[in-house]
Amino acid sequence: MALQNRIFDLITNYISEYSDKTIIAGRDKTGRWKTYLASEFIDRVNNLSKALLNLGLQKGDRVALMSGNRPEWSIVDFACNQLGIALVPLYPTLAPQDLSYIINDAEAKLVFVSNRELTARVIEALSDHQLTIPIYSFETTADEKTLEALYQIGEKLETDLKPYHDAIHEDDLLTLIYTSGTTGKPKGVYLSHKNILSNVQACYHLIRSDFKKAVSFLPLCHIFERMVVYMYYSKGVEIHFCETLDNIVVDINEVKPDVFTTVPRVLEKVYDKIVAKGKDLTGIKKSLFMWALNLGLQYQEPTKNSSWYNFKLAIARKLIFSKWKEALGGNIKIIVSGGAALQERLARVFWAADIKVLEGYGLTETSPVIAVNTFYDTGVKFGTVGKPLKNLEVKIAQDGEILVKGPSITSGYYKNDEATKETFDENGFFKTGDIGEISSDGFLKITDRKKEMFKTAGGKYIAPQAIETKLMESTLIAQIMVVGENRKFPSALIVPAFEEIEKWMKHKGIPVVSKEETIKNPKVIEKYNQEVDRLSTEFGHWEKIKKFILLSKEWTIDEGQLTPKLSLKRKIILKENEEKIEKIYQENS
Repeated sequence: MALQNRIFDLITNYISEYSDKTIIAGRDKTGRWKTYLASEFIDRVNNLSKALLNLGLQKGDRVALMSGNRPEWSIVDFACNQLGIALVPLYPTLAPQDLSYIINDAEAKLVFVSNRELTARVIEALSDHQLTIPIYSFETTADEKTLEALYQIGEKLETDLKPYHDAIHEDDLLTLIYTSGTTGKPKGVYLSHKNILSNVQACYHLIRSDFKKAVSFLPLCHIFERMVVYMYYSKGVEIHFCETLDNIVVDINEVKPDVFTTVPRVLEKVYDKIVAKGKDLTGIKKSLFMWALNLGLQYQEPTKNSSWYNFKLAIARKLIFSKWKEALGGNIKIIVSGGAALQERLARVFWAADIKVLEGYGLTETSPVIAVNTFYDTGVKFGTVGKPLKNLEVKIAQDGEILVKGPSITSGYYKNDEATKETFDENGFFKTGDIGEISSDGFLKITDRKKEMFKTAGGKYIAPQAIETKLMESTLIAQIMVVGENRKFPSALIVPAFEEIEKWMKHKGIPVVSKEETIKNPKVIEKYNQEVDRLSTEFGHWEKIKKFILLSKEWTIDEGQLTPKLSLKRKIILKENEEKIEKIYQENS
């Protein structure tokens, strides 16, 4: 394979090795899978590049892209990056003020959107800044400014793209990714070809030679999914893009993937549904299911399980866990989990089911992977995010913060020298903002976010993420946020998993009226008290949740309580529930 030092080099091997192979697929308007041969994909990429040059775009310009995951996303990405045009991904769920801020701050010369609804949102955002920027849609629009029209223009041009390729260096800007963060204005993270490509190459060991197909449903706007998709391209894995999560179960069963990436929340929902179905069984079937489940939850790292345990596990896999794999298409070998902490029990039970969930860790600024577990028997340690990548230097600061240095680390934030300066220490290490520790055998464990840790009035430190992750093991809890900075004790805001609590209420003969009534019901409150107590045994007395508030409404991206990565916007949630929280502490003063 030719030397690869720019992202578009990843697809050059397709021309000689895979030209008649399906490279990507996405659903068309009729809902059928539309596949692209490698030769078709590369033709579209090149034709779009020629059309962009024809429009006057050049190396160093920025192009914005707002779309769900679909083949066109990748076509636009490669068409831009082989010209040295930086892509600025926009989350389709961005708040209007963030959208207008990013387009203006990035000085985008052109915007690609996937449909009419998003076109309308971008037009509104542009008008906020009195900007006149051309908008091209993946779907037909009234003024016919479409991606298809650009393909047709490019097809007629004889432009030689080689000089443009040759002009691009590994340190050139590949993409500006604006992190919404949980506070303040979005910051544009500067990522070069080298940053991301070095991360792709350092993660090659995650892609097994028997991987044929993958589904991609985590947003490509996020660097985690985008980097993994680059890995798929580099290894000839056929990628099926899923534009929304609405149809993901059907998509997975149709594609039958070997691999996909996910966030813990999706795995939690999959697990909860499987367990709920198991509980609905009767007789011997239910007994077998519960036996296998309990066996799975006791799973240790592969080298630590006894031969007697493995004998029982082989039976459980044949009778019960094989059906779990079937529910995920039948071919699933690994699932890579990122974006948030994964419950340790989920990793154990999925590994027991022969579905290897690999938890990793990283940030947008680190392109993104810093550490990741692997599918090798000695390459996983439950409760950790794996060993740091070999091309990175990772150390723990005196205050516990994880520091990292290496080729995949951003050089800084776009037009924001102050933020850049704050992010690096005096030795050039990137400050992750996360607290962690490295075990004697080299595995990294994240204990909390530095900025999210707080002190109680008694001077005790509380790490809210650790408590939240543990309490989320309850099938009755959909979302939770621990509060209590400078207070006598920690409390929590809890959004119930209403489907599950209503099942429990019906079983107990408690009438279900509305969500608002459910959260006030004394028996329901007592049930949540029991759940919180049951899952808090491993915490010190100062860490235990003494009081909680049940909320009737889920936190969402659209309502502004979650970032696009599904992280809690703690300040906003605190502000919205200020009076309720005050009441808790007044009652206990």
